Amino acid sequence: MASRTPAPRSRRERPAKPALTYQGIVDTAVAVMRADGLQRVTMRRLAQELDTGPASLYVYVANTAELHAAILEELLGAVDLKPATARGDWCERLVTVLGAYTFILFEHPSLAHSALVARPSGPNYLALVEAILTLLREGKVPDAQAAWGVDVLLQVATATAAEQSTRDQAIDAADEHNALVAALRDVNPATHPRISALSADLVSGTPSQRLAWIFRTVVNGVKTTPIVE
Repeated sequence: MASRTPAPRSRRERPAKPALTYQGIVDTAVAVMRADGLQRVTMRRLAQELDTGPASLYVYVANTAELHAAILEELLGAVDLKPATARGDWCERLVTVLGAYTFILFEHPSLAHSALVARPSGPNYLALVEAILTLLREGKVPDAQAAWGVDVLLQVATATAAEQSTRDQAIDAADEHNALVAALRDVNPATHPRISALSADLVSGTPSQRLAWIFRTVVNGVKTTPIVE
């Protein structure tokens, strides 16, 4: 007996697709990034995941840069801002907040590079900026210097994460580090006396210790360097 061709299903019988929303697009983009990396977060890939056409996404997200900024904004919700209202030294609490932001980028190396140009403007980003400004005010940093300082502090944190992520992804990163340590250790003191004297210090400290020191240095600079008109 010949098999019958299945009768076409009416559109009314098909399950309705979930309505396309901005938050749904961002959630899907974050999921793709966690699974396959930021380089796989494209409009075409998101359209496939959401069972729609790429053109539909542009109604909600103008371009890839805006999409990356939206992903960063979503991840900023995980930054612990409680130190901003806790007790203790204001500078150390600020270093803790900045460190939390940096480590979010450490967890997503490809996003760290994108964050150098991505400019989120959502509630999570505004909450981070507010926390930094609150702590700078507690430290009696002049308002104008605090306002400029936010940008510098976040740039330093983002650039540090991007640099570290590049090193971590390098296949021969460990070999390069060992070669540098050996070169500093074996340098000729007659031609490079300062390097010879400080060879151990040049590579001392853990990444966390160095990061905290960088933040303290920049915070002190923001506090003590007036804005010259």
